[in-house]
Amino acid sequence: MFGIQNRRDLTMELQSQIPILRPSIHARRANIIVKFQDMYGFTVEGNVDDVNVLNEVRERVRNQGRVWWALEASKGANWYLQPEILLIGGGIALKTSLKIKTLTNAITLKRLVRKGIPPVLRPKVWFSLSGAAKKKSTVPESYYSDLTKAVDGMVTPATLQIDHDLPRTFPGHPWLDTPEGHAALRRVLVGYSFRDSDVGYCQGLNYVAALLLLVMKTEEDAFWMLAVLLENVLVRDCYTTNLSGCHVEQRVFKDLLAQKCPRIASHLDDMGFDVSLVATEWFLCLFSKSLPSETTLRVWDVLFYEGAKVLFHAALAIFKMKENELLMTHQVGDVINIIQTTSHQLFDPDELLTVAFEKIGSMTTNTISKQRKKQEPAVMAELDQRLRRLNSLKETGKNT
Repeated sequence: MFGIQNRRDLTMELQSQIPILRPSIHARRANIIVKFQDMYGFTVEGNVDDVNVLNEVRERVRNQGRVWWALEASKGANWYLQPEILLIGGGIALKTSLKIKTLTNAITLKRLVRKGIPPVLRPKVWFSLSGAAKKKSTVPESYYSDLTKAVDGMVTPATLQIDHDLPRTFPGHPWLDTPEGHAALRRVLVGYSFRDSDVGYCQGLNYVAALLLLVMKTEEDAFWMLAVLLENVLVRDCYTTNLSGCHVEQRVFKDLLAQKCPRIASHLDDMGFDVSLVATEWFLCLFSKSLPSETTLRVWDVLFYEGAKVLFHAALAIFKMKENELLMTHQVGDVINIIQTTSHQLFDPDELLTVAFEKIGSMTTNTISKQRKKQEPAVMAELDQRLRRLNSLKETGKNT
């Protein structure tokens, strides 16, 4: 599989995963667009300034890696999995002597995750902190193997759509866009479609699962990360047939935009711009098609630890970062162009996440949950009305 590495000293492994990008002298002089591969094999286009940004980001990743190694040396391997940290959110009473240590470690971990998990540690940290390891432990060891064997050769509407989408999932990637990559991605997606028939398969999951494969290195771990994502992290109905959960998220996002960025929201409303034109893909693909991969994975670092609220933080930040430009627009097309250009060129994850958490301000999971409950009745009524119209048109067609 793309990205699999030999067992060797972790510090050296981290260094080897983060090469310095060196555009040619001609490119530097002319400031022309250059192409290069990022850490996960995706081809990136940018000018020399973008390359410099990426090199600065990679240096910060190296420094962050040293912090993680130092903590593992002082606190012990897998210190972030110690019970006193994981129990902090569960309301379990702890001895007074542990409370200060608990709070200190939890704050340290939250800060570290927001600053980025080193790529070499990302698979095991994600797998543990997200709950995927716990979910996997509740079933027999052979669960994934047995599942993929049992469904091999079965044909359903989900498998047909998956087969249709495989060649369109990150075309040109050196591993994903190969027979081996397609086969691995298909097994993960088909396996999950049988695990949860309510979800089955929804377009957008192919991009999410593909990126999980690149990070997690094994199909089975990618499968369990997809499972915990859909069953525990995200809104339950985001990927069901009528996408009701996704419609709810769009309404919540629109409300949050009005609260956090009122000038932008008011201007866009006056233009008749619907934020779902850009935000639907963000929430279905979890930014995997919109942001550079290294930036996307920094968002996912927080997603798997703090939950789905980070998606709203990141989405609001993209609008906030271009507030002045957006307020100057008069056409819907101009808004879309600004937002898409901005997201595609966000090579510095810290730039995005600083705005997301410091300028957007606090948003609790409970607050967002209340917003969702508020929007659900309107969404369900709208979907019901849409279904009635569709059925009426079908009846009319039969009678003509």
